[in-house]
Order: sequence, then C-alpha cells, then structure tokens
Amino acid sequence: MIRAPRHRIWRAWTDPALLRQWWVPAPATARVDLLDVRPGGGFVTRMSDGGRDFAPHTDGVFLVVEEGHRLVFTNAVTSAWRPAAPEPVAMTAEIVLGEHSDGTDYRVTVRHGDPEARARHERLGFFDGWGSVTKALAALAESGAGA
Repeated sequence: MIRAPRHRIWRAWTDPALLRQWWVPAPATARVDLLDVRPGGGFVTRMSDGGRDFAPHTDGVFLVVEEGHRLVFTNAVTSAWRPAAPEPVAMTAEIVLGEHSDGTDYRVTVRHGDPEARARHERLGFFDGWGSVTKALAALAESGAGA
C-alpha cells in the first residue's frame, strides 16, 4: 500500500521526469530514453552509478496499458520489436493500482520464463532492488509529486 492517490503513482510510472527519479536503486541514477505508454510502445531506460556513463537498463515494450490502473511490460521483446535475450534475465512485469482506504493498493507481479531464470534474478538481488525502488516511488508519490 502506498499512501498516495492512484493518479500520482500512475503519473510517476508514465511521466519520464518522475520515472527517472525512482526507477533505479539509489545511489544510481536513471535516464529515460523512451517512454511510449501505450500497447506496443517502447520503454527504454539507462542507468549510471556516477552520473556520467549510462549503461543499458531496460529495453522493452508495453503490452497492456489500462489508464490509471494497470501496466504490463516485458523486456523479452525490444522497443524495436525484436526478440531479446536481455541480461540479466527476461521478464514480464504487471503493475496494478487498486483502491485502498489509505491510498493505493500497489501490486507488482514479475514473471520469468522458467524457474531457473526466476532463481537467477532472485540471486542477483531482485527483491532488494524492487523493494528499494518501490520505497522511492512511494516517497515520491506521497510527497505530492504528480499531483
């Protein structure tokens, strides 16, 4: 649960200026190269540990966009609509924003192609990484950004 209205969280996901503020675990910084939030639209970000050299982070497509409620994206297909073998692992993420009496019921489901890919992602710190960016998203939305 995030103590902010759904529209703020939606905007943090769909506004490049807001997304870059929380999308990668601190102290790394993000750059948003493409954020075309529509089914089939591209999603390309880069990250930097020092703020200078930006390395590829996400290159995928949005599969489902339900305004204000649900986003589904994958990195198994690039933003150029080519099959991908992304490092460290291919995945599909579903973000659902629901009603909650204290703000927004925020749910993320990440799917992997097989148990080995899921285990590899977990070993690489998946839960810590997604946990830290979710906290950063919550702090941003709760501060009033995207109002």
